[in-house]
Amino acid sequence: MPNVRLRRAVASSFLGSVIEYYDFLLYATASAVVFNKVFFSSLDPLVATVASFGTFATGYLARPLGGVLFGHFGDLLGRKRMLVLTMVLMGVASSLIGLLPTYAQVGWIAPVGLVVLRVVQGIAVGGEWGGAVLMSAEHATRRRGLWAGFTNAGAPCGLVLSTVALTATAAAVGERAFLDWGWRIPFLISVVLLGVGLFVRHRVEETPAFQAVREAGGKRRVPVVEVLRDHRRVLLLGIGVGLAAFVAQSTLTTFVVAHGVAAGHARQTVLNALTVSSACAVVSILGWSAASDRFGRRPVVVAGAVAMAVFAFVLFPMVDSGDTALLTLALVLGQGVIHPMMYGPLAALYSELFSTENRYTGASLGYQVAGLGAGLAPLLFAELQRLSGGRGTTLISAAVAGFCLLTVVCVLALKETGTRDLHPVS
Repeated sequence: MPNVRLRRAVASSFLGSVIEYYDFLLYATASAVVFNKVFFSSLDPLVATVASFGTFATGYLARPLGGVLFGHFGDLLGRKRMLVLTMVLMGVASSLIGLLPTYAQVGWIAPVGLVVLRVVQGIAVGGEWGGAVLMSAEHATRRRGLWAGFTNAGAPCGLVLSTVALTATAAAVGERAFLDWGWRIPFLISVVLLGVGLFVRHRVEETPAFQAVREAGGKRRVPVVEVLRDHRRVLLLGIGVGLAAFVAQSTLTTFVVAHGVAAGHARQTVLNALTVSSACAVVSILGWSAASDRFGRRPVVVAGAVAMAVFAFVLFPMVDSGDTALLTLALVLGQGVIHPMMYGPLAALYSELFSTENRYTGASLGYQVAGLGAGLAPLLFAELQRLSGGRGTTLISAAVAGFCLLTVVCVLALKETGTRDLHPVS
């Protein structure tokens, strides 16, 4: 019976993560190839790209708020309830994006509405990740890195689905119709995914760790206060551990899409390469997560950060070569092999940093604040390119490498967490 509960929890976490990130990263891809033309059509192309990435960043800015809000109630009321709420929020927000009028139709109201719905998306995904990870991690009694890693594997799987949805829609309706109305279809599909996700989530039981805390009773708490007061050092180090993974993630999945098109690659070519690399990332995240069960979280994450720091300096020359094979290889190596070394073990690692009573809040807050790097990096890099007249990729590579160095320092400052027991009540 426990194995059945674990399998259901892992399946729910993975599927929920796929759906949430389909919606969240669909916006990311659309911000690179559609929204600058649809919602910011009155601006200079480079400025429009910066503005489009700016609305993309607002979703990441809202994620810590979602982590604190849903983490608080998730630590007090349970993981399962919050996961249902986050899924509903995300599905509704994404569907409404698909119904938004364009700038040409209603002027400034269109981009404002886009920002508001992006904030709602950010709040939803900010609360989703922590609960989904804990559903798997707190059900697992062994191989916690692998089982928790399924939640992180849902992100590139969601990206594959979102990219395929945009690609298939563009191919079916044509370029002109795609920019006119076709881009809306992948967002409206969210309604169907929401129904599937809620059905699966309904069958999952609350985690044993949270049930033990609830049965033990105790005083009412404010988890975020406890985390900020009693676990400040761990929280700050946790943020530093995840920062490079997020900066690299958005560089490879969002910024490189826009840069590759600007460098002369066909948009579809870049999206195809992104789809292949994302599919590889699903497998690699699970592989490196499993490796962290055997070798420890720290060695795997450190190796990934060092490899990414080096790879950052060959990424853009490969993309700028104009060769489709090199572009695909760059994305497969970066997103499909190296990045998962940093990203896969994070699900278990963040869960292991905090006690059961404040684990949802602490893990969510650390992960989502680190996630600001993913939202701000494309905006920062696009601005660097604008200021340098379309050049400046060496500076971008150096910035990525700098974040990787920070991650190495923070990982080494933490003790190994892989052997910790998540079930005792502290």
